Amino acid sequence: MEKLKCIIVDDEPIARDIIESFIAEVPFLELKASFGEPAKALMYLHENTIDIVFSDIEMPKFTGLELVQSLTNPPVIIFITAHRNFALEGFETGASDYLLKPVRFDRFLKAVNRAKEYLSLKKTTSVHQINPDRIFIKSEGKLIKILLNEILYVEAQGDYLKFVINGGSYTTLGTLKSMEEVLKLPMFFRVQRSFILNLEAVRSLNGNMIELIDGKNISVALNKKEELYLLLGIR
Repeated sequence: MEKLKCIIVDDEPIARDIIESFIAEVPFLELKASFGEPAKALMYLHENTIDIVFSDIEMPKFTGLELVQSLTNPPVIIFITAHRNFALEGFETGASDYLLKPVRFDRFLKAVNRAKEYLSLKKTTSVHQINPDRIFIKSEGKLIKILLNEILYVEAQGDYLKFVINGGSYTTLGTLKSMEEVLKLPMFFRVQRSFILNLEAVRSLNGNMIELIDGKNISVALNKKEELYLLLGIR
């Protein structure tokens, strides 16, 4: 069994000891390092690939939130805190879960099982192109066929992609960059970092705002506006 590599970041030795003992009880987890100082953890993360970080939020000099915000490609983050009110702030940084101190083993196990499932899904291909005119995406536990000309737009939402088609939408794991290889000109155009749209779905233009046929309004990046107008035949 391939183990998930973990580190712990907490300025309290007793809290680190508890999480270390919990990790030792879970066969698919492997503790690689444990830190009392977030700055040292940050240096380690820049030099090593880790699957899960268990981090306290409130620490002197450098908080767990600041630690995560310093990472360009963070692993799964499970925050550990004595304060429930920090949870919302933690989720806003992209944390997958949070554990309240004193941490119970059953709650810890639930969090790491969820992380394991997420990481397993992330490693699998979520979008398959079998024919030039259609794709299959993994969503809601099944493979769903989507004809390319049905797609109005695709929106990046963190680690997920939202495909909006005539009459509905589907969400799957993936990046917009990977979809640029599938959804490309002359039918599709990436108008900004979070959206690829079907040019046939454009209803109206107003400056740097686009209205689509479903009523959705999307802004166009300034460096994309001129190219978009040319693609739509507007001089």
